[in-house]
Amino acid sequence: MFDLIAHAIPVFVLCLVLEAASFYLLPDDDELGYQLRDTRTSLLMGLGNVVVNIGWKLVVVAVFAAGYLVAPVQLPTDHPLTWIALFFADDFVYYWYHRTHHTVRVFWASHVVHHSSEFYNLSTALRQTWTPFSSLPYWLPLALLGFPPWMILLQQSISLVYQFFIHTERVGTLRRPIEFVFNTPSHHRVHHGSNDAYLDTNYGGILIVWDRLFGTFEPEGERVRYGLTKNIATFNPVRVATHEFAAIWRDVRAARSWRARFGHLFRGPGWAPAE
Repeated sequence: MFDLIAHAIPVFVLCLVLEAASFYLLPDDDELGYQLRDTRTSLLMGLGNVVVNIGWKLVVVAVFAAGYLVAPVQLPTDHPLTWIALFFADDFVYYWYHRTHHTVRVFWASHVVHHSSEFYNLSTALRQTWTPFSSLPYWLPLALLGFPPWMILLQQSISLVYQFFIHTERVGTLRRPIEFVFNTPSHHRVHHGSNDAYLDTNYGGILIVWDRLFGTFEPEGERVRYGLTKNIATFNPVRVATHEFAAIWRDVRAARSWRARFGHLFRGPGWAPAE
């Protein structure tokens, strides 16, 4: 199975170096650029994600293969319409995966890693979770619809490669037709903002049309403030990876009812029981 992400790593590194050099040679007072400790943490989070996925991808392939084998129809891999359908299906699934990982706290505990940096550059794209396990149920239906596992994983990789390049302040807004249809650096900067106006917006992967359809689109306006509404003030990769799980555990232990325990797990990240 062709591993697109592994082959793209040299390109990621080269682009990261070029972007960092551009900030050094052409600084911009309105852009944050790079900070050594922050970048180091992002790279370590990315390496940790790669290590975890060495084993986890075997589980994913096995589950997808089982779903594909029981699918009532197995779609032809040599037909262009299969690839077109997979592109839209994968991007639709990604939208809902991403949205629920912002609105369900136990899922947010995994995804918050990606939003924990107060900087926004290509290294931020590599700040990935060490607990990717909740993604499996979202893409399993594609295997049950007849898409073979290798196609699903390849399309996921294509989406991730695309999204790497939108983690930058060095690109402003693009032409209006592109901004209308595709997720762009401008749209994704908004998604990474902790400004009140930007919370829970712009969940798209490659396309931004799902946000427009489902009412979660927000254009870039006021200056984006990156990071979390309550930043964690640490560069320790283990704490970055686990801090929200620890916070959930503390809240669940202190809860006085099963309803409150359920809320701490499955309601939004800012939820608290009524006094």
